[in-house]
Amino acid sequence: MSGREVIEAATELSRVTWKDRVARLRRLAPTLFLGAIAAGASWYIATKLVGTKGAFFAPVAAIITLGLTVGSRLNRAIELSIGVPLGIALADVLVLEIGSGTFQLIGIVFLATAIAVFLGGGPLLVTQAAVSAILVVTLQPPTNGLSFTRAADALIGCGVALLLNFVIAPIDPMALVRREAAPVLDELAAVLDDIAGALGDRDRDRAVAALRRARDIDASTQRFLEALTVGRETAAAAPARRMQRGPLAIYSEAGGQIDLAVRNVRVLARGVVRAIETGDRVPPAVADALCELRQAVLALAPWLQDPRRVDAVIEPAVQAARHASAVLEQTTNLSVSVIVGQVRSTAVDLLRTTGMEPEAARARIRGQRV
Repeated sequence: MSGREVIEAATELSRVTWKDRVARLRRLAPTLFLGAIAAGASWYIATKLVGTKGAFFAPVAAIITLGLTVGSRLNRAIELSIGVPLGIALADVLVLEIGSGTFQLIGIVFLATAIAVFLGGGPLLVTQAAVSAILVVTLQPPTNGLSFTRAADALIGCGVALLLNFVIAPIDPMALVRREAAPVLDELAAVLDDIAGALGDRDRDRAVAALRRARDIDASTQRFLEALTVGRETAAAAPARRMQRGPLAIYSEAGGQIDLAVRNVRVLARGVVRAIETGDRVPPAVADALCELRQAVLALAPWLQDPRRVDAVIEPAVQAARHASAVLEQTTNLSVSVIVGQVRSTAVDLLRTTGMEPEAARARIRGQRV
């Protein structure tokens, strides 16, 4: 990364307002509190059940596992639960046999990672096996004979974290998904409104700002897609959340198409910037079509909560595509062709968000019923 890129990144981070920081803290507070409970509970259980004085590895394993399972796949959390005790147990055995030191550390880490690979573990399992072995060799080498209490501590920590996350206090998948979907849809609608306004006023600066805003949606889209993954896994693993699998399926099917719509709107914004810069004439009907796309996007959130409202998404999306296509009869300049093409593509994405098949979506914007 160049010096200029570092400065630009630092500048971007400095733009985060106090309100944004408080909002982020409020959003993450339940997770942070759950982590603190997991650490304390795992340490208490380890000291009482296993009888170890320090029980260092129990809260550490709990925090690592809980932090991972909140935002990643369940199978990765299981890998972590295997990797940590594996590295600890192996290091305990080997340190008693060969001692601790630089060369011993090299050999123990190599053996721990080799066994993890042999067992079929992924990168996370291999890494955690190595890290756990390093902690044993460098910080707490065994001194009182062979004992697997520290491996048991790690298992307790992992178990407590998984129990809290999926049984005792599982997240609400629908609340999570709806919270992360809202900024994506709101920003997408706002960008379409900005593009339409820039096109109507022939305002290049506004069009460039809309393009920049469209690019910024990517971060929100990624959080939305990650929330879908977490939500599906929680609904599958947490007994209290299994009733949400049906509603989540609607969001999951829509998620990929919303992502495509965001990408197409970004290309659309770029096409509008080019049209304004080159001075190409774009008929007013194109801006009207963009406003209709905006209506379809705004209708997505109500439809996701009540699928009976599907017509509120379909009708404006179809009208946007048809009105934009009709513009091609008035002009054939390249800029208009690009913009119309992206309007049609975005309309298809929005139709497919509702579960419509690709051929059916394309037929609808051509005025055909299937």
